[in-house]
Amino acid sequence: MLLINLFIATLFLAYSNGANDNFKGVATLFCSRASSYQTAILWATFTTLAGAGTATLLGSTLIKNFSGKGLVPDAIANAPEFHIAVAIAAGLTVLIATLMGFPISTTHSLTGALVGAGLVAIGLKVNFAALGTSFILPLLLSPIIAIPLGAGIYSLSDYINSKWNLPVNQKMVDTCHFISAGVVSFARGLNDTPKIFSLILIIEYFSIQGGMITIAIAMALGGLLNSQKVAVTMSEKITSMNHPQGLSANIVTGVLVIAASRFGLPVSTTYVSVASIFGVGLIGKKNNMRVFYHILLSWIITLPTAAIISAITYRLLQG
Repeated sequence: MLLINLFIATLFLAYSNGANDNFKGVATLFCSRASSYQTAILWATFTTLAGAGTATLLGSTLIKNFSGKGLVPDAIANAPEFHIAVAIAAGLTVLIATLMGFPISTTHSLTGALVGAGLVAIGLKVNFAALGTSFILPLLLSPIIAIPLGAGIYSLSDYINSKWNLPVNQKMVDTCHFISAGVVSFARGLNDTPKIFSLILIIEYFSIQGGMITIAIAMALGGLLNSQKVAVTMSEKITSMNHPQGLSANIVTGVLVIAASRFGLPVSTTYVSVASIFGVGLIGKKNNMRVFYHILLSWIITLPTAAIISAITYRLLQG
């Protein structure tokens, strides 16, 4: 019964993840009016599924990182109650943010949930050194790197165009923009699917391939049915942009997330995509700082919120 509950809780987390994250890869398409909302979310769904499929071959390091092993003793990390608490806490945190229109990080929610359940299980014996080097540092560095990269890539392309007065083929720009959005969504599926699947790794019934495909389907449904509010925030409230700006932001996001997936670093696609869009917007001085500060605040409270929910849930499951 515990394993069935774990499976349901993990599907809930995957659904919440899709609702909050799926549109982020194609936000620049809708923002620049390169596509309608429906076209953008369908493209995001298809490319996310492709990334999830590829994750069955490349995601082994992330699966290990988010199973809880290394943070807590293996006996606890292998317990269904521990994984149920993590899945419920992360899923609720992400879903609440989604309903409020805040694009937060599932990676950060999972990290907070792992810490909360771990503190209840073993107190201050949680491996905080592993937490810092394998989780917190990559999460913090990713937006710090993405903001200047987004600004720099767009500034460089704008400078080259103005310096040499290169002819602009709008159809080619639009095509590249669509491809880049697909790359970002592909990278998100590649990076997020192993993290969520790690929670049901202890269910021996699932193969890695079958488990990841199941998670990917739940993520796709979440994006198709509940991504509208986050879509509005990402596409209309942070900044306005044109096609070259959207392309620049997507290039930065895709490169950073795919590189992180290759090396098993748990970066947040949310942090990278929001930061790269913000970086591009800095050049045109069109950013809505009030919205950006609200998003930053939601990022700050994500970890403690997930940790508290996870700690309470794990304690109730123990009782």
